[in-house]
Amino acid sequence: MKTLYIAWQDKKNKHSDRPATRLWFPIGRLELREGTYVFAYTKGALKAREQAGFQPLDAFPALHKQYTSPELFAAFQNRVTPPSRQQYSDFLSRLDLSREKADPIEVLAVTGGAKQSDNLELFPKIQKQVDGGFSCRFFLHGWRHVSKEAQDCLSGLTSDTYLSLALELNNPATGLALQMQMPEKYIVLGWAPRYLLEDLVWAAKSAPEHLLARVVRYNPPPAPHNQRVLIELSGKLPEGVEPMSGEDFQPLAA
Repeated sequence: MKTLYIAWQDKKNKHSDRPATRLWFPIGRLELREGTYVFAYTKGALKAREQAGFQPLDAFPALHKQYTSPELFAAFQNRVTPPSRQQYSDFLSRLDLSREKADPIEVLAVTGGAKQSDNLELFPKIQKQVDGGFSCRFFLHGWRHVSKEAQDCLSGLTSDTYLSLALELNNPATGLALQMQMPEKYIVLGWAPRYLLEDLVWAAKSAPEHLLARVVRYNPPPAPHNQRVLIELSGKLPEGVEPMSGEDFQPLAA
């Protein structure tokens, strides 16, 4: 089984006067079960509706229904770069994937499937190992909002550079946040995705010495800005804590 979650961000809606919170909510789960794709909303969608006016996606209008398909749903397929596109090999290199591993779920797990025209992003379920260890990959968030000095540092990053981490308690956009910093310089380069934060805080509290952020790749322009710095974050969760097991991640339909 392969599992991705869908995160929705409360952005400004031109059809509403309500101010946007910019908060992220996990609102759905996409699985590949023995050759069948399954989508269901999670309880995070109810929280998003209550706190930020979330409405069901056009492709999945019923909140309490489970959707199945032998093929990847079109709503997600159109977020996957087709192999027929020119420079597809360069695209896979930016993701640190080989053609053998580049099935749609694996591609979406790394790219997030983000589009400039909407406010959705996909991310993989963290898998906890027997010893409590875990690892996940994502592209650095928020680097376009840091200082010019910090942005200049990005181009100097090389594979296997380890970044410093700092828990931020009063981020103006999200409140709690996990900073990625230039090692030994304490220059903020960007942030970990907000929707991973709950599990990362557990790891930071219980075993901070195991929480590591490694640069996998730096992709210079013309790579898209949301695929600039690929990070692998690893850590260890305490016994009894399962990643992404909170109420927001529980499906509304069995």
